Amino acid sequence: MTIAAVRTHRLSAPLHTPFVTALRRTTTVETLVVEVVDTDGRSGYGEAPQVWQVTGASVAGSEECVRGLIGPALTGRDADDLVARCAELQRMVVGNESAKAAVDVALHDLAARRLGVPLVRLLGGTAMRVPTDVTLAAGEAVDLAAAARQRRSEGFGVLKLKVGTDAAGDLERVRAVRSAVGGGVRIRLDANQGWTPREAVRVIRGIEDAGLDVEFVEQPVARWDLDGLAWVSDRVGVPILADEAVFGVRDMVEVIRRRAADMVNVKLAKCGGLQPARTLLDLAAAHGLGTIVGSMMESQVGIGAAASLAAAYGTTAVADLDAAWWLAWSPVRGGLRYDGASVVLPAAPGLGISSVSEVKVQRPS
Repeated sequence: MTIAAVRTHRLSAPLHTPFVTALRRTTTVETLVVEVVDTDGRSGYGEAPQVWQVTGASVAGSEECVRGLIGPALTGRDADDLVARCAELQRMVVGNESAKAAVDVALHDLAARRLGVPLVRLLGGTAMRVPTDVTLAAGEAVDLAAAARQRRSEGFGVLKLKVGTDAAGDLERVRAVRSAVGGGVRIRLDANQGWTPREAVRVIRGIEDAGLDVEFVEQPVARWDLDGLAWVSDRVGVPILADEAVFGVRDMVEVIRRRAADMVNVKLAKCGGLQPARTLLDLAAAHGLGTIVGSMMESQVGIGAAASLAAAYGTTAVADLDAAWWLAWSPVRGGLRYDGASVVLPAAPGLGISSVSEVKVQRPS
C-alpha cells in the first residue's frame, strides 16, 4: 500500500493557565499536525510544535519543510515499509527535527492503524496508562505554593517546579512549595538553562542543606555549556537531568563522554521522532543514565505518541507528559485522556485521533 498524500494542518488552542518558564511565557499552543494518507484512505497523524526558544521550530517553517520537501518525497512510496521510510526521512533534511518528528509519528500512527492496534502495541508495549508529573509555572513563592496545593488536591504526586528566572529567590520558592505539599509529594526542578554554573551549585547546595528533598534538577545551565553542566553535576548530590543539551545521538554521546549529567529527557520534537527516540533511550540505558520522556507544549497528537513510547519502553522516573492537560479546549478529536495524574491511551488503533480542527491562516498567494 502506498502513501497517497501528506497534508498539513495549523492548529492553535488556548491554555487554561499561562505557561511560564525561564525561556518564555505562552498562553496558547501553536502547532502543526501532519497527516499521512494511504491509498485506502487511512490517515496517520503527527505533530510539530512551535517552540522558538528551545528547538527554533516554527509552524511556518515546519509546514514548508513538510510541504516543500518531505511530503513530495514520500508520496507514492510503500507505506508498509516503516523502517525504510523513517530512515529516509531522517536523511532528507538537516535539522528540522520537529517537522521530521511529525512525519515519523504520522508514519507510525498509520502503520498501527493499518494493523488495527494501538500505537503502544506497535512499539512493543501493553500498558495503557502512563503516570505523569504536572508543571508549576514560574512565579512568586506564594503563588507557587498555592498552585502546588491545588495540583496535589487534583491527585498529582509529582510536581515539576519551573525555576531559573531569579536565582536569588529560587531556594525560597522551593521551600514554599515543599512546605505547602509536605513530604508525600515528589518535587523536581527545571531551570530551563536559567542559571550560571556557580548559581546552580549555590542554589542546589542550599536545597540540599535545607533538606527539601528534590528528585532532580533539569537543565540548570545553558545547553551549549557541557563543561558547566559537568562542573555542576560533579559538585552536587541531587541528580542532574540534561534536556536542551541533548537533541540527538551526538549530543548524548558528548554528555556520556564528559559525564555531564545523570539523566536525560528524551523528547520527540527535539530528536526527530519515535525511531531516533528509541535509539536515545537504548543508549542511555546502556550507559547507566536515568531517563524520562517529555514533551513541548503539544496537543493530544504529540503527547499520545510520547506516552506510547514511555509505555512501551519504560523510564527510570515518572514521565513529563502534562502538556495537553493545559489546554482549555482541544482542536483534536479522539486520542488520549487524563485521569488524575495518568495519561490514558486509547484502545482505538494508532493514536486514536479521529479529526483535527485546522485554524484557517491566510497564506500569501
